[in-house]
Amino acid sequence: MKTLSLILSILILNSFVFSSNGINKAKYEKRKEDKVLKEIREHRKKVQEERDKITKKIVEKHVKENKKKRKERKSLKSDINGVYFPKSLKQFKTIWHYKPVAQYYTGTCWSFSATSYFESEIYRISHGNKQIKLSEMFTVYYEYIEKARRFIKERGYSYVAEGSESNAVTRIWKKYGIVPYSVYNGLVDYDKYDHTPLIKELNSYLNYVKKNNLWNEEENLKHVKLILNKYMGEPPSEFKYNDKTYTPKEFLKFTGLNPDDYYGFMSTKSEPFYSKAEFKVPDNWWHSKDYYNVPLNMFYYIIKKAIKSRYGMVIGGDVSEPGKLGEYDVAFIPDFDIPYKHINQDSREFRIYNGTTGDDHGIHLVGYTRYKGHDWFLIKDSGRSARYGKHKGYYFFRDDYIKLKMLTFMVHKDVVKDILKKFD
Repeated sequence: MKTLSLILSILILNSFVFSSNGINKAKYEKRKEDKVLKEIREHRKKVQEERDKITKKIVEKHVKENKKKRKERKSLKSDINGVYFPKSLKQFKTIWHYKPVAQYYTGTCWSFSATSYFESEIYRISHGNKQIKLSEMFTVYYEYIEKARRFIKERGYSYVAEGSESNAVTRIWKKYGIVPYSVYNGLVDYDKYDHTPLIKELNSYLNYVKKNNLWNEEENLKHVKLILNKYMGEPPSEFKYNDKTYTPKEFLKFTGLNPDDYYGFMSTKSEPFYSKAEFKVPDNWWHSKDYYNVPLNMFYYIIKKAIKSRYGMVIGGDVSEPGKLGEYDVAFIPDFDIPYKHINQDSREFRIYNGTTGDDHGIHLVGYTRYKGHDWFLIKDSGRSARYGKHKGYYFFRDDYIKLKMLTFMVHKDVVKDILKKFD
């Protein structure tokens, strides 16, 4: 028994020694640096730094060169030798209109010009009893919505940019209505318009949608609205004006305007005259076929008739010409381009065909005068170059510039009721 007890005691003692000294325990110690791996990393870093230095020098060189090129950049311009133009706004017979408004960093001349035109129309229709400053950006906001909607429906095969056409305004108003500027100006944190970051973010999102095949219209438009609200603020669905509450559609009725009373015209040999057709430019992104196509002599006749009858119109076309001189507030066709007597349907068409006449800009025609053997038209312009001269926000367009370079216009039906009878 003593022997057994001794054996058990030895086993218990060995068990205790094993349990206390033979089991692994966790501990922290400083991490050891592998010298070879460290050497490789340092070499990699040194190589990258050398590459970055070379890249930085190249980038700085090109940035400097590009800045120099921008400073030295030249535009072909005409002198004004032999050009006799009106010197004062008072020389024009004008229709009522608000003073010019600048569009700044936006491509939304179509809205500024058409909105200005319809402000004048409210005054005309009401016989001077209503003067309402309308919101340009309310229309722009919903035009972006409709562009995004079509982009989604067409699976990315639709144009999304800032530009559009004057008849987009009537199309948007019929669907969404309109509001006065006083309740929605589309400005969030700055007093000047800048849609550069807006359109960049909008296109980035829509390209993501296209790349990932995410075509849920309802969900996508929710995100589009978030982007627009970020940069433009959210338009009101209801508001007060002169102590009365309106929805945008109710306010459109209050203005007295009927969007269906306005017609768009163009003049191009690419379509049969006296027929309706599409104005084939990117800014007509919804491919409207509602343009009435007429010969140039009729095109110009309507323009002149409208302004002399004190109707006015919104007009659009090419403004990148050497005879458009902001510092003098004038636009004309220089002799070195084409002599006045040679401006006709074919010379006009040739420039449309080869792209030297493009759909650049929308403007509001607000006045007319006959001066030194030419028709001159007073143009209210939201573009920057109209601020370079004496008459801030205005241009004087000569008849040759209108005939050769203007592509479309929108006018009230009463001006063209006899001409519309020529259409099928």
